[in-house]
Amino acid sequence: VSLLLGRAEAELKNFSPHYRRQYAVAFFRQLYDEMEQQRTVQTQLLKHRQHTEPGKVLYEEVVTHYSAELKKWKERYMLVRADYSLESHENYDTFLNGASPKVRLLPAGGAVLTSEDQYTALADRFFPDPSGVSEESAPPMVSMPDQFPVYLWQPYQKHNYFCFHNADSQKSFAAALRDCIRHQNHDYQKKTKCEVRAFLEAVQFYRQEKGHYGSWEMLIGKDVQVLSNLVMEELLPSLQTELLPKMKGKKNDRKRAWFAIVEDAYNVVKSQVSTGLAALEEECRAATKQQEGLIRSDMDQIINSKNFLAGKLKATVSQPAVKFCMENVQPYLSSILEELMGPISSGFSEIRFLFETEVNKMSKDYQESSSIDNLNKGLGELADLPFTSLKMQPCYRKVDVLCEQLQELRNRFKFSNTDRLVQITQNYMQQIMDNVVHTFEQLLSNSLRGGPSQICSAIEKVKQRVLKQYDYDSSTLRKKLFQEALVEVTMPTMQKSLSPSCKPELQRFEQYIFADYTNFIQVENVYEEMILQTLLSEVDKVVKDAANMKKHNLFVDSIDFPCESQSSLTDSRTPPGSIPASPTKHMVPPIEDANPQAQGNGVPESQDQPSKPEPALPKSPESIVPAKNDQQEPSAVGIDPGITINAESLTVKMASLDIANEVKEEKTQEYAVHKEIQAPDNLKEIRDLITVVRPEDPGDRELDSHVELLEQEESISKEQLRNLESDRPENNEAGEESGTASEK
Repeated sequence: VSLLLGRAEAELKNFSPHYRRQYAVAFFRQLYDEMEQQRTVQTQLLKHRQHTEPGKVLYEEVVTHYSAELKKWKERYMLVRADYSLESHENYDTFLNGASPKVRLLPAGGAVLTSEDQYTALADRFFPDPSGVSEESAPPMVSMPDQFPVYLWQPYQKHNYFCFHNADSQKSFAAALRDCIRHQNHDYQKKTKCEVRAFLEAVQFYRQEKGHYGSWEMLIGKDVQVLSNLVMEELLPSLQTELLPKMKGKKNDRKRAWFAIVEDAYNVVKSQVSTGLAALEEECRAATKQQEGLIRSDMDQIINSKNFLAGKLKATVSQPAVKFCMENVQPYLSSILEELMGPISSGFSEIRFLFETEVNKMSKDYQESSSIDNLNKGLGELADLPFTSLKMQPCYRKVDVLCEQLQELRNRFKFSNTDRLVQITQNYMQQIMDNVVHTFEQLLSNSLRGGPSQICSAIEKVKQRVLKQYDYDSSTLRKKLFQEALVEVTMPTMQKSLSPSCKPELQRFEQYIFADYTNFIQVENVYEEMILQTLLSEVDKVVKDAANMKKHNLFVDSIDFPCESQSSLTDSRTPPGSIPASPTKHMVPPIEDANPQAQGNGVPESQDQPSKPEPALPKSPESIVPAKNDQQEPSAVGIDPGITINAESLTVKMASLDIANEVKEEKTQEYAVHKEIQAPDNLKEIRDLITVVRPEDPGDRELDSHVELLEQEESISKEQLRNLESDRPENNEAGEESGTASEK
């Protein structure tokens, strides 16, 4: 035990400096997000369900479960809650009475197996038998009471065994378990809390310090589990060397003993890590709270200091990063994208087909019965569709083939964590299915009036409208997935290759950070952002090219939203109210090019940002939409505020689907004339887009003509007046000189 505690304590001590630095940086970003008014958000057409009760039951079944304590099989009431935890109760009555569950599992990192051979093969992989003797006729580790087993394997933790009387129950439970594993693996990493972002960044830099780049298979679960996995990764080899040769007995007995030792070691490490990490978080929270006033008052100066550092760093990083990217990454991006697009787009198409099939079935059942109760029942089943794991499995299986198709990436880019890519994609598929059924339910709720024919017509219209919204959101989400996947596959290669030449030079750039801001600006973060931006510029081009060629029904970015009046929800168009913004993405304060003169002589002239002039009001409507400059490319230093180091936080430009084809046929006088415009690429285009110009009114032209006519009449009157003056008698009697003067 002392050895385990010492290892855990040492790991925490080495990890803490990284966490402290990244916590201060993450806290600064959080305040920046709060103070920044103009935020780039990803626009979605489908509505997002605001809250799901974490205690809601998604799955329930009476299951035969093996009790390791009793060493016998027991029937238990098992359920899966909305937080994707698995609970085992004595029976249904004790559950209704509010008794605590006998077992509560959080199966992060788990694997679901449905045959004894699969389980035995996986167990052998994690039991490095030093004797090397195989027992061909060895009995199973656990004898099943029936022929439909389910094995839940978890790293460093106790394995669980379940059994069923029929194949349908087995498949349904296995599908529910896979949902739990996916969400337990990755839901924590989607959070935008300061502590989460700091922890993930710290793990990345800590592993890079040890020479490990790229996606890590054990980056799963919450922070305590991830850090415990780090400790166990270092500890396990020494335990194997010290204990395995001393074990005696049959292979299955030695397996059980070894897995029990690993579980005990993991529990000791996890307890120590949990205590130490909680204290570290509290320390960082108190330290940053004291600096909040400084950050808020000096926000502009901190940003300027970061921009100045980026300008200095550019000369060292930009050229080798661009060179390596163009020679070793860019030529392969298109082929990787082709491998990704097929399975992922196929999965999203299956989601669309499943939703349409379920709505058609519900409509047909109602048309035949004309029963509102049946319709409400169908709507309830439709709302549960995203969480009905068995029905969603055909959609998820379309993406599973990525694990096989991306094998070649192991050789060139050393990318092996395809399970992570598959699971994150499947989570997005489940989320968009939840969005589409929620939007359908909201739009239809006010249209359930009239007879069966009117209701069936309303169902069909709402379905078509929601499918159009789904097509756009699916395109947006898939492009985001493609970006994240391409970066996650290729970024580690760039980091590892550039590290020997660039990393040793980073320390000398710390002198360019103002002393009061060294906690909020880290050279290593700016360096990683610059590499990421270099890669993203090429990734964006590849994804845009695929969208321009309409591959797999991808849409080209635009912001052409029809301006619509409030109308019936059963209309086939999309009103403005159905375009909610997605949750705010984690933003990084922008890095701008520093003053070139300051870069040349190495002396900062001024860190005050020049005031930006307000855009002038254009004199003609033609100046509203500027021409897009396709040749403009992002600078290697100009980091987009919506970009972070992690691939999970990547964002795409706001886009929109032009769905005005049917709108033109109805109430054309209620809609404004829209001009299709391209997504803005720079600040000038954004300013021009938000500049308001009053449209020319036909009455203005009539007024101008009238004013011109009055001016002509006035000119004629003045000419006649001059003629009358020249004909007066006193002027005729005057001499030639006085006449000339009068004429003047």
